[in-house]
Amino acid sequence: MAAKEDLQLLGLAVSPFAIRVRIALNLKGVSYENLEQNLMDKSELLLKSNPVHKKVPVLIHGGKPICESLVILQYVDEVWTAAPSILPAEPYNRAVARFWAGFVDDKLFPSMVGILKATTEEERAAKVSETLAAMGKLEEAFAERASGKPFFGGDSIGYVDLALGSTLIWLEAVRRMFGVAFIDAGETPLLAAWAERFREAEAANGELPDADIAVEFGRTLQARWAAASAAAN
Repeated sequence: MAAKEDLQLLGLAVSPFAIRVRIALNLKGVSYENLEQNLMDKSELLLKSNPVHKKVPVLIHGGKPICESLVILQYVDEVWTAAPSILPAEPYNRAVARFWAGFVDDKLFPSMVGILKATTEEERAAKVSETLAAMGKLEEAFAERASGKPFFGGDSIGYVDLALGSTLIWLEAVRRMFGVAFIDAGETPLLAAWAERFREAEAANGELPDADIAVEFGRTLQARWAAASAAAN
C-alpha cells in the first residue's frame, strides 16, 4: 500500500456498495482509514457527508465527500491513475462498462433485495425469477465482453467486476436463506468460474465477509420491514 493519504471511507462490512470501493482502493494500492458505520444509528459524520441520501459509502478525500459507489469508483480511477485501470480507456468500452454496472445496481440488486422483502411465496417466486433472468443476461454479457479473458475488465478486475463481485456475499446469503442458487456451474458456468477468480483475487482478499454475516443482517432488515409494515397498517 502507498503511504496513507487524507482519505476516509464511511462504509459497512456487508454493504456491497462499500465492498466495491474497498476493493477498488486495494487495486490502486491506496491506503485509507475505514470508518465502519451503524446504519441503525447514523453518525453525524455520515449525515453531514451525505445529506441527500444519508447512505454509505462515502469517500472523504482531503475533507471533501464523494457519494454513490459507482461515482466513487470513477473518482478513484481518475485520481489514482496507476495501473490497473478500473474503467476501459476506449470511450465505447467505457460506456458499455457503465451500462452493465448500472444494470447490476438497477436490475440485479433490487430484484435480489425484493426476495428478502417479499411477504408472500408468490411475490418471492417472482423476484427469484427476476434475479435469475438478470444473472442470465450477465452470463451473456460476460461471454461477449470478456472475450476469453478472466474478468469483465479483461486481465484484471474492472468496473463491472467490482459492481457484480461486491454482490457475491448477498447472492450467497439469499441462497442460504431460501435455497436458490443464482450463480451455478450448470446454468451460469462462465460466471461461476469468474466468481471463484474474483474471490481469490488479491485485492478482494478479506473484503468479502462470510455470507452468514449477511444472513444475520438480512434477517434484521426483514424484522424491521415487517415492523414498519405492521405499524403502517
